[in-house]
Amino acid sequence: MTAPPTRPAAVSHGGRSHDDGSTAPGSPPPTPRYRMPRRGLAAVLGLLVAAACPPASAAGAPLPGASTTGISTAGGTASDASAAGGFVSAGSAARLSTDASAGQSDTPYLPRPTGRHPVGRTFLHLTDTSRPDPWVPDRNARELMVSLWYPAEPSDGGRAPYMTPTESELLLRDGGITGVPLDALSTTRTNAVSEARPAGRRHSLPLVVLSPGFTKPRATLTTLAEELASRGYVVAGVDHTYENVATTFPDGRVTTCAACEVDHDKAFWQKLVAGRAADVSFVLDELTGPRPQWTGTRLIDPRRIAMVGHSVGGASAGAAMVADSRIRAGIDIDGTTELPLPDSGLSRPFLFLGRQSVYTPGAGGPAAAWERDWEHLTGWKRWLVVAGAEHASFTDVGLLAEQLGLDIGATLPASRAARITRRYAGAFLDLHLRNRPQPLLDQPSPRYPEVGFCSVATLTCGH
Repeated sequence: MTAPPTRPAAVSHGGRSHDDGSTAPGSPPPTPRYRMPRRGLAAVLGLLVAAACPPASAAGAPLPGASTTGISTAGGTASDASAAGGFVSAGSAARLSTDASAGQSDTPYLPRPTGRHPVGRTFLHLTDTSRPDPWVPDRNARELMVSLWYPAEPSDGGRAPYMTPTESELLLRDGGITGVPLDALSTTRTNAVSEARPAGRRHSLPLVVLSPGFTKPRATLTTLAEELASRGYVVAGVDHTYENVATTFPDGRVTTCAACEVDHDKAFWQKLVAGRAADVSFVLDELTGPRPQWTGTRLIDPRRIAMVGHSVGGASAGAAMVADSRIRAGIDIDGTTELPLPDSGLSRPFLFLGRQSVYTPGAGGPAAAWERDWEHLTGWKRWLVVAGAEHASFTDVGLLAEQLGLDIGATLPASRAARITRRYAGAFLDLHLRNRPQPLLDQPSPRYPEVGFCSVATLTCGH
């Protein structure tokens, strides 16, 4: 097992990129080794928010190409299956709200996990020789980078980096950001400790696989991953190679978004979802099979596995469950499902969690896809919507924008959206992987009045 190098080999820069940084939890973040001007950070976060998912009308519009070390790929739009109505423009995102920016640190940080366990993080480089890469066919094997977050022994080791210097450079160059160090985002910190010793008894920890949105690196789900690990889960965040802006491999290669150059029609999204289901099954093979790829594999209970995804990662959860019976439960966070569930249905537990403005039953568009799939979910199921949230509210992008006083178009504070996402996802997983009763999932809660419980029969969402 090898972690990506701190400074990979030189690459030709370009491609789409959007990612977020983090620093020390809780009390004042540590002083960075440079002081980035606030408006420079505003521009960076504006890029992150706007590039994450342009208006649906922009889907398929090509952007300048990119190349990687030894592999030619190309950049493209950062569209997603749930693009409609979700994001503001870069210019709008870069406006500082006068009531939020005063006195804030220039260094963003992720919220402290609420669980009782210290969190460790490591990397895995996995190679599936049974299939070629779906986006670069001359690559005769599918390579993946996976981050693992897990309960750890107490350690004073170094914090796990959020992204590499080269990934930061690709992001900044692609966005035309000048006046800040090219490795700026790589200097931020997370709550997890790199390579900390895993803690737990044999086969005692449930496994959760996380899948990010299209063009988004796995790092954008770090807040949720750290939270679940602190609560006793092993969490595997998957970078779906050539589907995101930058994936760094241990030998220094940095791949970019080959899938961005494909026409984003219905067939494309269906191929994307089916490919992600195959990626997830392969990752499960490597983590729970007879030849484990991680020293902490013994901790994983292979009978208790779930998948959680954001955007197209969430839309892939149902498809992955249909393809792989090992996945006992799934959550789709704000992702439009392009690949319908089979007529035979899906009897395992499933949760829809999305924006009220887009995913209220009867609203048409993305909500209609959820209504179609709702009828084929024959087991435990819930449809929840969050008032005031935007697409980025459910990931680290929204959190970082809030800390820097940026307007991303959401009326719900991003810190509140993150709390809701962590709380409801955690409750769902505790119920279905640990059999712990969760009254929170039975009816609307006065503690979370923003969360509506939706009924397809009445086309309403009660708060």
